[in-house]
Amino acid sequence: MLNNYPAAQGYYFPAEFATHTATWLSWPHKEASWPGKINTIFPYYAQFVKELAASEKVCINVNDESMKAFAENHLQTAGVNMGQVAFFFHPTNDAWCRDHGPAFLINPQAGHKKIIVDWNYNAWGGKYPPFDKDDIIPTLIAKHYDIPVFYPGVIMEGGSVEFNGAGTVLTSTACLLNPNRNPHLTQQEIETYLCNYYGVQQVLWVHEGIVGDDTDGHIDDTVRFVNTDTVLAVVEEDKNNENYTLLQQNLRQLKAMRLLNGSQLNIIELPMPDAVIYQDQSLPASYANFYIANKSVIVPTFRCKKDDTALDIISSCFPERKVIGIDSTEIIWGLGSFHCLSQQEPTV
Repeated sequence: MLNNYPAAQGYYFPAEFATHTATWLSWPHKEASWPGKINTIFPYYAQFVKELAASEKVCINVNDESMKAFAENHLQTAGVNMGQVAFFFHPTNDAWCRDHGPAFLINPQAGHKKIIVDWNYNAWGGKYPPFDKDDIIPTLIAKHYDIPVFYPGVIMEGGSVEFNGAGTVLTSTACLLNPNRNPHLTQQEIETYLCNYYGVQQVLWVHEGIVGDDTDGHIDDTVRFVNTDTVLAVVEEDKNNENYTLLQQNLRQLKAMRLLNGSQLNIIELPMPDAVIYQDQSLPASYANFYIANKSVIVPTFRCKKDDTALDIISSCFPERKVIGIDSTEIIWGLGSFHCLSQQEPTV
């Protein structure tokens, strides 16, 4: 069927700043993602859940009853409103729900107002097997809701795409054109998949991600929409830092872009934090990995002088929301932060 994809049926992926029904998470349990440190992350992760639960439902994938009990203990200790938390026995390999979680699309006029797109998932180019459980999470959630699922049949991760909710998606060539994802597809063919299965009309490309990012350059560490025509773009001020040139190139590309209506992007620069290094490894710390909840914006902070500057800049972009910094110094050892850990479910 020619029309057997979401865009042809009027579905689209809303912006993160649109209203949510819930946020989906996959409870962290993979020791190898936080070698020697996984137990240090739970108080900060629980704080994240607490802030989410203040304004929306939080749906958490867990492997079994014992993991549920372990999670409940941490959440109750943090003072989470447990009436807002629901657990689902959907076993996972890892915690990065942004990438393995469901892509919810909506069409308020359709019989099924909400659908799920279940992209193939290979743990960032096959870097961290096994990933078989993560790959089926979207379908398990669709079964729970009894809603249709679309299967594009190509690799895609939620952290590699950033939406303005008005027909535009931002992404990076470093990730989507990496031969470890979809080597059989051209850039034009990838754009067609993005348009057909996310319901966008325009794909805008920057080149690079940040140093230390094991996803090969996800956009959610570098450029984020705060409304339909404004982005926060991460820049490095230290010319000797290896991120400096990469991020300047992205900035030049952003300045040259035009939206569907022909207008330029409003670009607000966001500093990079001081380098976060653990066991001689440069970690992909970025203030851009914030998560936009219904009434708050939850921002990773890194125990450095720039934290307050970043929070002020982000606050100026979200006057209707409370901007909350949560220490991500331990969590970033897993090479991702709050946006990487979460996936929004939009309200229709």
